[in-house]
Amino acid sequence: MNDGRAAFAPAKVNLFLHVGGPDAEGYHPVCSLMVFADVGDRVTVQPSDALAFEVTGPCAAGVPVDETNLVVRAANLLIARAGRPTAPFRLILEKNLPTAAGLGGGSSDAGATFRLLRDALGLSMADETLEALASELGADGAVCLWARPAIGEGRGEVLSVPPALPPLHAVLVNPGAPSPTGAVYRAYDAAISPWGADRPPMPDAFESPEDVAGFLSLTRNDLEAPAVALTPIIGEVLALLRDEPEILMARMSGSGATCFALCSGDIEAEGLADRILSMRPDWWVRACRLA
Repeated sequence: MNDGRAAFAPAKVNLFLHVGGPDAEGYHPVCSLMVFADVGDRVTVQPSDALAFEVTGPCAAGVPVDETNLVVRAANLLIARAGRPTAPFRLILEKNLPTAAGLGGGSSDAGATFRLLRDALGLSMADETLEALASELGADGAVCLWARPAIGEGRGEVLSVPPALPPLHAVLVNPGAPSPTGAVYRAYDAAISPWGADRPPMPDAFESPEDVAGFLSLTRNDLEAPAVALTPIIGEVLALLRDEPEILMARMSGSGATCFALCSGDIEAEGLADRILSMRPDWWVRACRLA
């Protein structure tokens, strides 16, 4: 194993998220257009005398280092599937994304771990096998493995190719309040969307960010209202974003609490991010590109 191999674990953003009522097993069908940002976590593997895992970075506080962390679970799954002894190693998660934030951080960390360890350990494992392992960790596992834009349906695991997207410049804002997925879904069940997990008509391609924003104005995040009811500061973030002149549209991602604003270009996104940080220096704010 070479020293210091690393893999990027990008933030996942749900441009829209349509949710149906729970099925007999309590799972919710969804339809979502998912893209990935050029900001995220990083997973590094190093040779070691014994298996080890540590978390560093600005958002490391409170992140578990035991088997409840998806990085550890991904590594254990991969080693078990390899069916042969492997050299011991140390995994280091540089945590740059806030937790319980609606950005798929844990699933993306796991995806980076799968890719990284397959290569670092020299495992002859097909992509399909890796995808099956990633799916064992949750509905976002497969899409976060390769971190490519996708439409997710079923429980989120049925993936299809989305319309072609132009470069999208955005600002991500998290107010520092966790938004636990389970609680948000339970609140959603009190007022289920009458449209359910409908798939909206889509073109073959979007020509501009303005086209994307126009399309998204006809879609929803069905978890936004229940998340705002549970965590009112999410509503404050959305109100602030929607009042800014640079934005094309703003919405919450996933089950929150991170919200995103699409802008027409990188200059607009950088300016908006700087202004929000000057107003709310206690918030996590990042200008980014979505792809």
